[in-house]
Order: sequence, then structure tokens, then C-alpha cells
Amino acid sequence: MQIFGVDIGGSGIKGAPVDLDRGALAQERFKVLTPHPATPDGVADGVKEVVEKFGWSGPVGLTFPGVVTGGSTIRTAANVDKSWIDTDARALFADRLGGLPVTVVNDADAAGVAEIAFGAGRDRKGTVILLTFGTGIGSAVFVDGVLLPNTELGHLELHGHDAEKRASSKAKEDGDLTWEHWAHRVQKYLAHVEMLFTPELFIIGGGVSRKSEKFLHFIEGIKADIVPAQLQNNAGIVGAAMHAAKDG
Repeated sequence: MQIFGVDIGGSGIKGAPVDLDRGALAQERFKVLTPHPATPDGVADGVKEVVEKFGWSGPVGLTFPGVVTGGSTIRTAANVDKSWIDTDARALFADRLGGLPVTVVNDADAAGVAEIAFGAGRDRKGTVILLTFGTGIGSAVFVDGVLLPNTELGHLELHGHDAEKRASSKAKEDGDLTWEHWAHRVQKYLAHVEMLFTPELFIIGGGVSRKSEKFLHFIEGIKADIVPAQLQNNAGIVGAAMHAAKDG
């Protein structure tokens, strides 16, 4: 069974049909840049371009980089335009895609669901936390495989700052930090999250999951296991499709 998944991020909008039996992309993904400002209309146009690239005419699952309540209403917009707040995202995307069945879910929650089902969190009991490092830091918290949605742990205060302003991959790029310097920031952030939640496992997602050999060995003193996401930066696309299959 295939369903189309789209992962909306602060820097890019990427999507592909997903083989739900394998938890993998059925075709090579297509990506467009997220418009700036990332307004609802601009992002919807980008989503339409990605979906139409494949001539897709079935259900579409989408992620959003913020809190999504009731399966549609956007409550936060840290890394996109503030005009997203209170937008009915499901109605917006369904209209832009010509009435295709649409579901919308938090981006990190989608990535986490995919990693629990098909990746690094598979068969892991206890508390598992996936953290996506990109334009910001997204989080997905699971207890015995059950998701606590919309946790937004990237906005925890760390040393007087929003944590994602210090430890996201964008913070690394903006500050021209070495992998080691950035890893030490991530370590401080993980220690803070570990103090609050005592997880058995941290899964590191986002684009940096492809480069885990450059930084994971610098992170010390964390009691939880730390592993890169197995689905890497495709986890959000897969999770979006899974959400559409379950809730569409």
C-alpha cells in the first residue's frame, strides 16, 4: 500500500510516495525550498508543487513544524510565518490539492512514529525520545511505544536561551561551529532533557542523522542510549504517510 507523505520544514518541503509495508520511500523524494516568509499560501504552493511532481491523486499526509491540535489547527509557528497560528491547515492543503484527502501532524511526532515502527525505536520499551535537529529542534516522546503528542521540547530554556537557538543544526551553521563545539551544546541539551524525563533511548533525527559519525562520539555523560535515526531525514515523510493511513 502506498500513500504520499510530505514533510514541511523551515528550510525545505520534501515528499514522495511511501510504501507502508516496508516503511520506506517508494520513489526518490522531491524537494523544494520553503518560501520566505513561510506564509500559509506560500507553503501550500510548495506542497502543491511537490505532490503534482508525482501526478499523485490519492491521500496525502503532511507534517508541520509546530503544534497541531484537532488534526488541523496550527497553534505554534516558531520557524515559519506567525500567520500560521490558528490556521485550519487541513482545509488549506485540501483546497490547494484539489480536494485530495489530507491529514496534518506535527513533524517530529511523524518522524518518531516512523522510527518506532520501522527504525531505531522498534521494539524498545520504556521512555524513548526522538529529537530532530534542523532549523529548530523537534521532539517526540513515547512510553512503551505510545506517543505523547506535541511536546515541543526544543523550546525548553537552556542557560537563558530557547534550547533550539543554541543547539539546532541551524545554530551550528549560523555560528560556524565545529562538530565538536556543536556536540557539546547538544550534550548540555540532552542532559537537561534526561534530567526531566529519564529516557532509556534518545534517537537523533533530522538531516544531521546522516552525519552521526561526525558528532555522536563527542557526546559524553548521558545515561540513555543515543542512536541516529535509521530512516534519517526521510522519517517525517514516512510518518506523515503512516498518519494519513491511520487517520485519513
